[in-house]
Amino acid sequence: MINPLAKELNDTLKGSVVDGLFSDMGERLYFPNGIISQGGEAAKDAKVANGTIGMAVANGTPIELDSYKKIMPDLNSRETVAYAKTAGNPDLRKLWQEKIIEKNPDLKTKKISLPVLVPGLTAALSYVADLFVDTDKPLLAADPCWDNYELIASARRGAIFHQFKCFDNGKFNLADLEAKMKEDAEKYGSVRVILNFPQNPSGYSPTKDEAKVIVKIVKNIAEAGKKVIVLSDDAYFGLNYENDIEPQSLFAYMADLHENVLAIKADGPTKEDFAWGFRAGFITFASKGLNDKQIDALTIKFMSAIRSSVSCSSTPSQSIVLHALKDPAHDAQKKELRAMLQRRYDAVRKFVNTHTSSVLTPLPFNSGYFMSFEVKTGNAEDIRKKLLSEKSIGIIQIDANTLRVAFSSIDEDKIEEVYSAIYNIAEAM
Repeated sequence: MINPLAKELNDTLKGSVVDGLFSDMGERLYFPNGIISQGGEAAKDAKVANGTIGMAVANGTPIELDSYKKIMPDLNSRETVAYAKTAGNPDLRKLWQEKIIEKNPDLKTKKISLPVLVPGLTAALSYVADLFVDTDKPLLAADPCWDNYELIASARRGAIFHQFKCFDNGKFNLADLEAKMKEDAEKYGSVRVILNFPQNPSGYSPTKDEAKVIVKIVKNIAEAGKKVIVLSDDAYFGLNYENDIEPQSLFAYMADLHENVLAIKADGPTKEDFAWGFRAGFITFASKGLNDKQIDALTIKFMSAIRSSVSCSSTPSQSIVLHALKDPAHDAQKKELRAMLQRRYDAVRKFVNTHTSSVLTPLPFNSGYFMSFEVKTGNAEDIRKKLLSEKSIGIIQIDANTLRVAFSSIDEDKIEEVYSAIYNIAEAM
C-alpha cells in the first residue's frame, strides 16, 4: 500500500516526464512528516526551547568535545558535530549549483534543480537506481565500465544490467549506443542510460562532434514518443587533456532537450577537487517539461531515499568543502594539480604512441584518471598477477580482456618504468 504522502508526490508528478519512469521503490518513497520536518518547523519558531532533535545543546549551540575542537579549530560546532540537513547544507548546495552553471555556461538560461548532497557519488548513483531501476526497468551502460554499476543495478535493484560496446576500431561506438538505446525503448517503453565521461576505466571523453551525435540519438528516441533517463556520471568532470573534447557535461544539452528526457547529473568534489575521502557528491535534475512543483516533488522523493538509508551526510565534510570553494586560492591550487595530471597523461600518451605490443592495445583515452588496455591474447588477470608478483606493480583487471592503469596515482618519473614492465610482462606471457 502506498503512503498518502507518496501518493501526493506521485500525483504532483503525474503527466510529467517522471510519470511512468519510477521503479517500484520510487513509487513508494516519501518524506515523512516526522522528526526532520517537525524539527525544521521548531528551528524557526521554538523561541523558548527546542526539544526536537537528538543532539546535546548548551545555550543554543551543539556541545563539542575539546578533542574534536582542537583538530578543527576554525570550524564552529554547527559546522562539525551538528546534524546536517537531509539534502545537505543549503549554502553549499546553492554554491555548487552556481559552480555547475559556471562550468557549463549553456545552463545559464535553463532550469535545473538545486543539487542534493549525498555521501559520495556511489550513493548518488545508488539512490537514482532506487528511484528508477527495477526488474522491468533495466540500466544500460558502456562496456567496459566501472564494476559498481552492475552491483547497484543487478545485486541491489534486481534489474537487468546490459551494455553497449564502448569502442569500435579505436573510436567511440556511437552506433552500438544508439542500437542498444533503441532496443530498450522498444522492449521496455523507456530507456535508462548512464554515460560516464571522462570514463572509468578507459579515460575517454567524447569529442565535440561525438557529443552532438549522442544528443541527437537521445532526441530522436524522445521525439519518437519514448521516455529517456540520461544519467551523466561526471565524477571526473573537467579533467580533459586534448583540445577536441566536449568541454561541457552532456547534462548541459540534455537539461531542456525534450519533454520526454529526464536529465540527471551526478558530480562532486571527490575527484574534481581531489577530495576523495570526504564522500560528498551531488545529484541535480532537469527536464524541459518539469515545473517548480514537480522539481520539488522529485527532489523530495530523492531526499526520502537518503532519509531511509543514511539519514544525512557528514557535516564536517560539507563545511570543509564550503569553506574551500570560497577560498580565493582554491581554483589556482586545482589548476596546479590538473597540470600535474596533464604531464602524467602526456608521458603515458608518449609511451603508448611509441611502443607496440602483440598482446596489448590501448583503448582510446584522452581525459580523467585512467587508461586501459585490451588484452588481445591471454588473460588480463594472469598479467595483473604476474606484474604484481614479479615487478611489485599494481594495476586493475576489469574483465578477462581489459586492464586498467590509474596513471593519476603514478609519479611522472615512474611512468616509463611502469609501462615498460606492463608491456614486457604481457609479451612474456
